[in-house]
Amino acid sequence: MATVTRAHPNIALIKYWGKAAGEGNVPATPSLSITLDALTTTTEVSDADTDIFELDGRPVADTKVTECLANLRRRFPVPPLHIRSHNNFPTAAGLASSASGFAALVTAIDAHCDLGMTAQARSDYARQASGSAARSIFGGFVALRGPNWHGEMLAAPADWPLKVVIAIAAAEAKAVSSSEGMKRSAATSPYYPSWVTSTAQDFDVAVTLVANRDFTGLAELAEFSCLKMHGLMLSSRPGLIYWNPTTLACMHRIRELRDSGLPVFFTMDAGPQVKAVCLPKAAPEVAAALADVGGVHEVLVSGLGDGAAPKTKADTKAATQAVNKAAGKSQ
Repeated sequence: MATVTRAHPNIALIKYWGKAAGEGNVPATPSLSITLDALTTTTEVSDADTDIFELDGRPVADTKVTECLANLRRRFPVPPLHIRSHNNFPTAAGLASSASGFAALVTAIDAHCDLGMTAQARSDYARQASGSAARSIFGGFVALRGPNWHGEMLAAPADWPLKVVIAIAAAEAKAVSSSEGMKRSAATSPYYPSWVTSTAQDFDVAVTLVANRDFTGLAELAEFSCLKMHGLMLSSRPGLIYWNPTTLACMHRIRELRDSGLPVFFTMDAGPQVKAVCLPKAAPEVAAALADVGGVHEVLVSGLGDGAAPKTKADTKAATQAVNKAAGKSQ
């Protein structure tokens, strides 16, 4: 009997880039994110004779998946598993597929093996595999901060229903992974210590802005955090350049829209994709404007989503069919 779980990626508004010293994959800074409902990772787990991991229908040898399983088995009796995961969006391209992937995986194993973990415990195990995955366990606006470093929902999706318009500027996987990029920045950028200190300050302000539903204040601070992170990346040796010309064109278009009166701001993670966060009434105009930018492959519109969770029997049947369909396309 298979267990199917769905999880959604999250987009950090206050970024984290870098790891604290020591074990546990603890971030160097707190962060604040929003979970997206339109982008989905569907993960199916079933018993097997030996561990098998398939991503989008193809067998994959993923050391992070292996380490995640080993970490869970240090505490729980987790048997060999056949894991089949499918993303309905580009993988490893700056859309937080590792966040939704490990949130879905840990949640699926917890349900399939009846481990009885709390959401906080699942968030902790997901974080040890991928730092941002700790946030995808939860929906809406999510904080990740010490001393416990598990996700914490600050506001539910319905509490402040923002929209996110995503401009896909490139579909291929990025050349330098986030994990490797973080190591490079921490080791080589002269600005890294200031990044750690100032981001903690940004986080405290952002929590208040979310509590007050202050869109204008959050827009200014989120863009600042994004550009500051990419400035840190650029100052690494060799410099990390995740943008392409389409990324820059989208950023300029979003600022033009805001100058014209639309409530919208941009953010980007370690990749070229541009996320335009806006009030719901602005989403159609923002989507049309970004679709008109040269080089944009596709525009996706998302609301805020819920956290990772196992599906009902009906949902499981549909999700299994989707995973099987993805596997068939890859053969």
